[in-house]
Amino acid sequence: MSESAAVMVPRQSANLPSQAVTPMQMLSMAVERGADMAMLEKLMSLQERWEANEARKAYVSAINAFKANPPSLEKNKHVKFGTTEYDHATLDQVCDVIGKALSQHGLSHRWEVEQGEHERITVACVLTHERGHSERVSMSATPDKSGSKNSIQAIGSAVTYLQRYTLLAATGLAAKEQDDDGKGSGAITSEQKDEIVSMLRETGADVKKFLDYIGAATVDEIPASKFQNAKAALEKKRVKSHA
Repeated sequence: MSESAAVMVPRQSANLPSQAVTPMQMLSMAVERGADMAMLEKLMSLQERWEANEARKAYVSAINAFKANPPSLEKNKHVKFGTTEYDHATLDQVCDVIGKALSQHGLSHRWEVEQGEHERITVACVLTHERGHSERVSMSATPDKSGSKNSIQAIGSAVTYLQRYTLLAATGLAAKEQDDDGKGSGAITSEQKDEIVSMLRETGADVKKFLDYIGAATVDEIPASKFQNAKAALEKKRVKSHA
């Protein structure tokens, strides 16, 4: 039996609307007509690709529906570091609110954690749709050795920080009022402040010298336009400390 005969699709009635035939239907017809193994393998491969594409489309549809009516994230923790004070949403708050909203659209999240060279920790947030398609966002940092943390606590602190930010990034969400934190659109966001503070603690940088270098009286007042320069300066200091 020829390959074309094995997958021949019956003609549609003139009175019935045309419907697309799925690879699974083609596979069933091929089995009924005694198609050889080579043809069956081709159809099975086609079915797998079709299912993967349908799962991807379902994921895109679900994440779009999620973003069309996103949950509101309230900042539930006050942070004070030197002269800097701000509020942010904690990991448990973020997980509880986002997790419930994702589940309404057949979505779930999980994290993958790895530790590489120079104690570098990488956390990937993986969003998965119930039909199997997944997408991920990854971020890396070194252990947060600020304060009197022991080695395990330092790793745990960094992992918690990365889990929170990767979940926010993967879902495209931000804590309420984070854009200017009530201080004007020219200042860095509360999430950026959190990142700078974490790096200051990790590197043990002199806060006053750092702020003088950036040209700001406090971390809260660092201009958004200088955020990348501030990060680059602290990253350079971190690299030197691990050299």
